[in-house]
Amino acid sequence: MNTTLARPDLTAADRCDRCGAAAQVRAVLPSGGELLFCGHHARKHQERLREMSANIQHGQA
Repeated sequence: MNTTLARPDLTAADRCDRCGAAAQVRAVLPSGGELLFCGHHARKHQERLREMSANIQHGQA
């Protein structure tokens, strides 16, 4: 059995999955995966993430 622990806060080492900028948002998908986004890409994909019922967590990098 694989156990994944959610990281509570974003750090300076966390990078946007789209462009590599500092991550400001973590989107945890219902399937258990996660995506990290900078502010720009979080806003760009926000509607689709909500449609997918992603848990959107804002952090400080």
